[in-house]
Amino acid sequence: MINQTRVASVEELESAFQQELATDRWAAAETAYALASRNRDAGDWEKSREWVKQTLRLLEGFPDETEEQVATQRTSVGGVDLPTYLHEGVVRSRFGDLA
Repeated sequence: MINQTRVASVEELESAFQQELATDRWAAAETAYALASRNRDAGDWEKSREWVKQTLRLLEGFPDETEEQVATQRTSVGGVDLPTYLHEGVVRSRFGDLA
């Protein structure tokens, strides 16, 4: 697992994502969100769009009826601040046309 607050490279985040995907799908969704943000901020719209779609696919498998169910487990991933709640509506709101 990567340090939550240290700014991680995209490669480090992608490696963490692969590990989390096998062991903790919620953590993987949080990391995918961080990757979408990092790529968007770097101006790589296509990569950002791919990570937004990955985030949304992962979130489909989780219940989202209560705040408790969509509350993020970490405040940041690799230096990218996470929203307090992570669900489809938040992702679509934050990424607009990329979602």
